[in-house]
Amino acid sequence: MTMLKPKEMAERLGVTVRTLQIWDKKGTLKAYRTPTNRRYYTEEQYLNYIGQSSTTKRKNVAYARVSTNGQKDDLKNQIDFIRQYTNAKGVILDETITDIGSGLNYNRRKWNELLEEVMNNKIETIYITYKDRFIRFGYEWFERLCKMHNTNIIVLNNVDTSPTQEMIDDMVSIVHVFSCRLYGLRKYKSKLKNDKSLKGGEDDNGS
Repeated sequence: MTMLKPKEMAERLGVTVRTLQIWDKKGTLKAYRTPTNRRYYTEEQYLNYIGQSSTTKRKNVAYARVSTNGQKDDLKNQIDFIRQYTNAKGVILDETITDIGSGLNYNRRKWNELLEEVMNNKIETIYITYKDRFIRFGYEWFERLCKMHNTNIIVLNNVDTSPTQEMIDDMVSIVHVFSCRLYGLRKYKSKLKNDKSLKGGEDDNGS
C-alpha cells in the first residue's frame, strides 16, 4: 500500500491541503491516521476518487537506451544497474525496455509506445540510469507529462551509463543540421538576388 502525505494528495487532486482537511471532517475523503495521529492517504484512495480501479495493475518499467548497435553491451549494464537498485528496494520490475536510437530522436518506436502507456495510466514508475537515457533535451517537460498521469521517473544518476562520446556525436549532429540549413538559406538568398523577375522596373523585354 503506497502512502501519500496530505501535501502529495493535494497536489495530485489539484486542491489545497486545507481543502483536504475540510473533506476529512465532512467525510468526503477520510484520511487515515498514523500512531502519532498524523494524517495520510493511500494510492487506492486516490485512484478511487478519480474513478480508476485500484485493481488495475500498473507496471514498474526499466528503460535503457544507447545510440548505436555497437553499444549493445551498455544496454545490459544499464539494465543490470537498475535491477540492482530495484532489488535493493524490494521492487519487482514488470518490464525491461531496451532501445537503440539517438537521444535527439523523438520518433523512437519503443519510447513512444512507453509514453502511450503512460498516458493510458498503465505505468507506475519508470527507472532510468541517467536523464539523457530517456531524452537528450527537454527531459523536464516529459517528466511533467508523466507526473500528470501519476507516473514517476526514478533517475539513478549513474554517470558511467552516459557516454561522453555519445554527447559529442549528438552535438555534432545538431551543428551539422544547422549548417545545412544555413547553407540552404544562403543558396536561396543568392537565387532571389539573381532572379530578374523579382527586380523592380524591369519587364520581360528588359525595358
